[in-house]
Amino acid sequence: MGQLCAKCAQLLCNLVLSVKTFSSNLVQDVKECLAQIRDCSCLKRTKFETRQLYKPTFQRREEVIAQEFLQHIERGFEISPLGEVSLSALKTLAFSENPDLQQSASLFYLQISQHYTNREAIASAGGVVPLLNLAKSYDPRVQQYAVGAIFNLTQSEWVQQILCRQGALPVLILLLESPDSEVQYYSCAALSNMATNSQHHEVMLQTGDQFLLQMLLFLLSSSVDKVSNQACVCLRNLVTSECVQTSLIAMGILPRLLPILDSDNMEAQQNAIVLLRMLSQHPANQDALVCREVLQTVGKLLFTRKTDPAIIGHAACFIKNLSCSESIRSVVESPCVEGLLQAIHGVEYLDEEALHCVTSCLGELVKHEVGSVRILELMDELLLGCLVKLAGQVEQTETSFQAAVMIRHLIQHGGVLRLLKSHISKIQQYLMKYLTHQETRFQQLGISTLCLLQKDMEFSSAFSQSQLKTHLDQICQQTEEMQELLRMAVGNMDT
Repeated sequence: MGQLCAKCAQLLCNLVLSVKTFSSNLVQDVKECLAQIRDCSCLKRTKFETRQLYKPTFQRREEVIAQEFLQHIERGFEISPLGEVSLSALKTLAFSENPDLQQSASLFYLQISQHYTNREAIASAGGVVPLLNLAKSYDPRVQQYAVGAIFNLTQSEWVQQILCRQGALPVLILLLESPDSEVQYYSCAALSNMATNSQHHEVMLQTGDQFLLQMLLFLLSSSVDKVSNQACVCLRNLVTSECVQTSLIAMGILPRLLPILDSDNMEAQQNAIVLLRMLSQHPANQDALVCREVLQTVGKLLFTRKTDPAIIGHAACFIKNLSCSESIRSVVESPCVEGLLQAIHGVEYLDEEALHCVTSCLGELVKHEVGSVRILELMDELLLGCLVKLAGQVEQTETSFQAAVMIRHLIQHGGVLRLLKSHISKIQQYLMKYLTHQETRFQQLGISTLCLLQKDMEFSSAFSQSQLKTHLDQICQQTEEMQELLRMAVGNMDT
């Protein structure tokens, strides 16, 4: 058999290009190519050595550029902000047909994009399109480097706009299907950064029939922890709209999310509980979330991560959202309530925000009869002492108020008064602060609590001999004077 002529060799090269680009006319291209090669006389020739169709070679310009950038690599990429000439040369390498040059280009993009000052320079010099081209490479290593560089670029909000305009989002979304976990991770991380800006959500979510959400749900179950965690972060950033929240529940996110909450990866648990809390914000989702598996998992999380303020705070907010549900009994009978009360015991581990979330949630639950009964079953003198102490810390406004709300509701049940009697002095102190507080709600809560406590003879006797009595007399006098002034003012208006 003879050697292929230049024409036939070019036909096969065109076929290879067609395959690489997945031309929609691929079948027709194959038929036409083979027919023309069959009819050509070149294959009938003999006495010629077989010719290799194509072998990527270094062009002279590419070789010089490659040597220059390899020197940078050897110096450890300790470089100053790149100039336009250097970035233009790098684009040349990125579009080279030589796989070694492509890998060098993608690696160099990855390294220089780690420097903040280089990110906008890369985008300004037209570096996004070459990177997207490299990200579509069939070489996994080239893809890893390129997508890693794109991830670095997404850390600039300004570059995010350029990435979006130049078509990066569909490329990154499709790369989630990659069998390579590194490519999955960096494409997911880049999308997570893009999703922090809600302006990008519409474009991200319109790709395919909820394709992005489907892929992220699939990656939640990845055996690679960092991929699973990053998918959770991306969903967390996307789930700001009610539409996405309801869609995720309907698509079956819970069976994929619960194993993460039950894992031993604290960072993943933090992201998962944040996502769960956000899903619970939509009333339409609450019935699906008030199920035994979810409540058992969250309750366990409160016990195992009792020293983590972020997890405790978000879990408390999640439970509070569910307390508005008609299925409040399921919430109250779950381990969640006991976990929240344990958090009050471990108040030294919580920051102000987490503590506010816990007391606010318990303050909401105790307003329901079934909630107050359950909390009473778990209440002891030590826990009540913690609530009294929190109520007295009026500098933490909301935490103090919610703790006092709990005490007021629990007082209506006889058994609590007996436990409170060892804290009479501290109760007097916080009530005095409430009566003198500038906010009316504190004053009203203090007076209503005082009235309930006075039904007990021991409390009544103690209060009558304290400064509370004196202060109440002053308030009554001020109120009478205020009422007289108000009557005079109204009378003057009438005349």
